[in-house]
Amino acid sequence: MATESRAHEEAMAVHADGMRILWDAPITMSDGVVLRADIFLPEATGRYGAIMSYGPYGKGLPLQVGYKSQWSRMVAAAPDIVEGSSGKYQSWEVVDPEKWVPDGFVCVRVDSRGAGRSHGVLDTLSSREIQDFYECIEWAAAQPWSNGKIGLNGISYYATTQWRVATLRPPHLAAICVWEGAMDRYRDSTRQGGIYMEFSADWYRRQVAPLQHGYGERGHRNPNTGELVAGPETLSDEELAKNRLTLASNEVLDRPLIDDYYRERTPDVSRIEVPLLSASNWGGMGLHTRGNFEGYLGAGSAQKWLEVHGDSHFTPFYRKSGVELQKRFLAHFLQGKDTGWDRQPPVQLHIRRPGEHFTIRDEQEWPLARTRWTKYYLDPANRSLSATPSTGASISYSATDDGIMFTLPPASEELEITGPVAARLMVSSRTTDADIFLALRLFDPDGKEVLFVGSNDPRVPIGLGWLRASHRKIDPAKSLPYRPYHTHDELQPLVPGEPVLLDIEIVPTCIVVPPGYRLALNIRGCDYDHDLGDPGLKDAPYRMTGVGPFTHRDPQDRPPAVFNGENTLHFEEGREPFLLLPIIPGQV
Repeated sequence: MATESRAHEEAMAVHADGMRILWDAPITMSDGVVLRADIFLPEATGRYGAIMSYGPYGKGLPLQVGYKSQWSRMVAAAPDIVEGSSGKYQSWEVVDPEKWVPDGFVCVRVDSRGAGRSHGVLDTLSSREIQDFYECIEWAAAQPWSNGKIGLNGISYYATTQWRVATLRPPHLAAICVWEGAMDRYRDSTRQGGIYMEFSADWYRRQVAPLQHGYGERGHRNPNTGELVAGPETLSDEELAKNRLTLASNEVLDRPLIDDYYRERTPDVSRIEVPLLSASNWGGMGLHTRGNFEGYLGAGSAQKWLEVHGDSHFTPFYRKSGVELQKRFLAHFLQGKDTGWDRQPPVQLHIRRPGEHFTIRDEQEWPLARTRWTKYYLDPANRSLSATPSTGASISYSATDDGIMFTLPPASEELEITGPVAARLMVSSRTTDADIFLALRLFDPDGKEVLFVGSNDPRVPIGLGWLRASHRKIDPAKSLPYRPYHTHDELQPLVPGEPVLLDIEIVPTCIVVPPGYRLALNIRGCDYDHDLGDPGLKDAPYRMTGVGPFTHRDPQDRPPAVFNGENTLHFEEGREPFLLLPIIPGQV
């Protein structure tokens, strides 16, 4: 039987660019639906470790075809990305087979159910989709080209699904590389602090709907095969609508509290047992930061590693240093090679300084054991951050502008802040609710804000946090002083004018503050905006003013009558507001 399968494989394979390629290989699911995979194999027959990705973005759509502007900017920023590769097989957020196959890996890309060239009903991030992923892993392990060890690798969606499928414990899953992937469907990616984030609906419209199976002639063709990326047939709008369960326009907007929808899509990562590399981005605060920290900390894996970098969403993954890191990890667990990974420290951080300067530093844990958790109290008299508590008159601010700022004195020497951040505020509103948006900001000696390249915006601050006051209920069992954990299971409306205590999580960050620079906490009633305007990047699908596409402006979720008024900060003795910072002592 193995000989017959190999002979059939050889007959179907296309030989190109030093690889054997199987286009549209069928994988039949347990319910009879047939999914399609593109498989990139070494020229020599044998049994190899495989890297699999599974998702809705069209396995046959090259990044340089479907996302021309992103491709151009990425290659300009890191020219080594195209060294040794034509790039024509490199698709959105998955590995480039021309970089991996020569090192003895098989690359398997599967169009998820109802997407690309796979049949079935499209239901993104559903349990059925994750079950399919499990079955694809086990299918790949049984193929004549497989050594029985399957690894997962990919960015964002292709990372988010890894958290979930790994909890199902597929027998042949050997390792996962989760690169900038949200873990908690509610807290990480749709309702930060309970506030609806508009990204999901726009994402679905831009990146999922045009790649639904049956979009056909309306979309792209794979330049490597000439076949329709989301075909082969072209269906009517009515037929497409029947073949998807959600449009993502209201699936989270209409769900303000955690319910079965979110619970289904949020894994219990303590069930993960396989070796894990979790890679986060300091500048991905809206979607691509928190989940990698929470997933790493919560995973049950005996062998797990955390890597944190800066820069854009794609460049760190595709540039030479990123590929080398991924290969060292996956070659160790899929190929049994001595890559030195057994000596890899548990945590590797890119320590961030102004000017996009990063220093790689190895650590043994997260958060760092030597952290000095330091409270800086908000002083209402001079709008400063001080080591001593302050009381005084309350301060009101408009919820529709830049809010108010509390600033540390200029640093006298380098000050490193690396880790989770939290704030405690006493707030009241003239209405029954209030949205609190927090931004950690850095200013140079001339008063100019220092911004950084973020995952989805070229100019972002150093930290963001969010909380809707009516969602202030804390889970004491899961909360930590530096990472409050809100239940989001009931609404606690405000009494107008009556202050309430709010503990607010700010996403983990890293910054070395140089002498003369000032750190500030900006308290707002709306999204952070650096006031520099949109940079006008060619073909950019959204405005970029400091938070990228991760905005919170929907009037259904934030009716102006409730959220566009005035909020007030209170400074009562015994309940003085403060910012809790992770100060790292010693040389950096």
